[in-house]
Amino acid sequence: MDVIHLLPDSVANQIAAGEVIQRPASCLKELVENSLDAGARHIQVVVIDAGRTLLQVIDDGVGMSATDVRMAFERHATSKITEAKDLFDLHTMGFRGEALASICAVAHVEVMTRRAEDEVGTLLEIAGSTVVRQESCQCPVGTNFKVKDLFYNVPARRKFLKTDQTELRNLLQDFYRIVLVYPHVQFTFVQGDEVLVDLPQQTYKQRIEGIFGKSTAKPFTGQLVDLHVDTEMVTIHGFVGKPETASRTAHQYFFVNGRYMRHPYFHKAIMAAYAGMLPGDYIPSYFIYFDINPQAIDVNIHPTKTEIKFQDEQYIFQILVATVREALGKFNIAPSIDFDRVGEVEMPSSKATKSVPMPKVVANPGYNPFKRTASPFATPVGAVASNPEIEPIAEPKEEVVQLFDLDIASLPLYQYADRYILVPGSEGLFFINQHRAHYAILYQKLMLQMVDGKGLKQQVLFPEELHLSADEDVLFRSIMKELEYVGFEFDQYARNAYSVTAVPVQFGEKSALPILKDILAEVKTVGTPVREQWQKRIATILAEEMAIPYGRHLSELECRDIVQQLFKIPNYRIAPDGKTILFLLTNEEIKKRF
Repeated sequence: MDVIHLLPDSVANQIAAGEVIQRPASCLKELVENSLDAGARHIQVVVIDAGRTLLQVIDDGVGMSATDVRMAFERHATSKITEAKDLFDLHTMGFRGEALASICAVAHVEVMTRRAEDEVGTLLEIAGSTVVRQESCQCPVGTNFKVKDLFYNVPARRKFLKTDQTELRNLLQDFYRIVLVYPHVQFTFVQGDEVLVDLPQQTYKQRIEGIFGKSTAKPFTGQLVDLHVDTEMVTIHGFVGKPETASRTAHQYFFVNGRYMRHPYFHKAIMAAYAGMLPGDYIPSYFIYFDINPQAIDVNIHPTKTEIKFQDEQYIFQILVATVREALGKFNIAPSIDFDRVGEVEMPSSKATKSVPMPKVVANPGYNPFKRTASPFATPVGAVASNPEIEPIAEPKEEVVQLFDLDIASLPLYQYADRYILVPGSEGLFFINQHRAHYAILYQKLMLQMVDGKGLKQQVLFPEELHLSADEDVLFRSIMKELEYVGFEFDQYARNAYSVTAVPVQFGEKSALPILKDILAEVKTVGTPVREQWQKRIATILAEEMAIPYGRHLSELECRDIVQQLFKIPNYRIAPDGKTILFLLTNEEIKKRF
């Protein structure tokens, strides 16, 4: 009995949809790219429930005939290429002929389209690869795609979609990747009844400012420097960020021949150009556009078409490094550079480096000074803090394990170098890092506040204005409740704009805007809708910012308040960032010094 058979077209289309259409953002990308290939000059995107219920793309392109619109939904049907060699000479965004067939396999699709030379247009409805109806209709020139109930017949795929906030952010991010490379096209993005993005026809720099400028007090493009190079192989133009504007989460985009791409190798080229100019884990923003002969690249690697293979990657790498360095040096941002030596790495002289043996530390991992019978401390008694910035945290609901035998209130405490609190005990001298101790105390308190919703706040005399981009606003709304629980208060006065009317009581006179921006950047890196992870990031940033700084002199009573509160929290030895809070200088170690 024969067992091999051909799959039905509907099943084959659903399999293809698993690669091409992974979420609503994938659907948006394919439809908008089709509109661009159709020569549209105004494209409007409308979504409801982050694309689950409706994803609509309206354009003023050339439209389709009644025959073409029906043929467009067949697998591997395309107007972009006719033979295999065309794959290596692509001048359009699409070419595979899989997107529309994949979309209609997992959704209800309605399309209205008309060409300029036709008196009436065509209405076509398809559900699960089955044509429901096709008839003539009145509609403007162009195409109007409606994708409804995405993944209605693939419940497993629909189940694994993220929250509406996460899917909406994904939609906006894919939307940005398109609009940034087509500034001459007018774009509008509407969520429900709210216009989130409205971009007229602009220049490249104006388009970047239109998207990201709302999230900065000063013009965002003022942080960028222009770059341009024209060679026989490739033309590179765009903008790179000044080193002093680098951050942990920057805006980084590569485009080639009007198409967004990911390219880790070229990213290394950018970072090589910034070598020695960026602190720590900071990265620069960049918007780099490559114009190259289509025959020198291969786009047909992955269905999403974001992975591009270049014929001469190493040569372009060198050009990119030199171009970025020249752009930075031209504006006196970087020292003068010898471009003939681009790519060379200067190794340290062998004479200058000496072999230094690694130090050996002998430690007993089981040692715990607090569990000895002659422990220097007793379980801390409750006390009211005299310093308003060091408030007692709520008592733990679970019973605290008895760790100490002596009363802290009876011990003399000292501050050393305005950094450490010294606590003498029978086993030796304890050094407590004042900043990390207060950091851990505040972190625990903020986590409790986000659970109980009882954070104390203080009204500000002059509210600050928080401006956000569309995708930042979506993320901000999802964490606003946690921020209000710890003491913030916001008043929305315009689209993507808020007044900060109250801050936590421990905040002092600091500006709230940089901290809120840091929180958004950190939460964005989590990449998950799990609220506990968001809460930890929020508490970590706020506690670090509000903790007593190094170099601040404390009274003995303030030192005592910190020590008493520190030993009430579950993990009093390690700060939330993993750094040590205290250590013991034993009596034996002290005797050895004498």
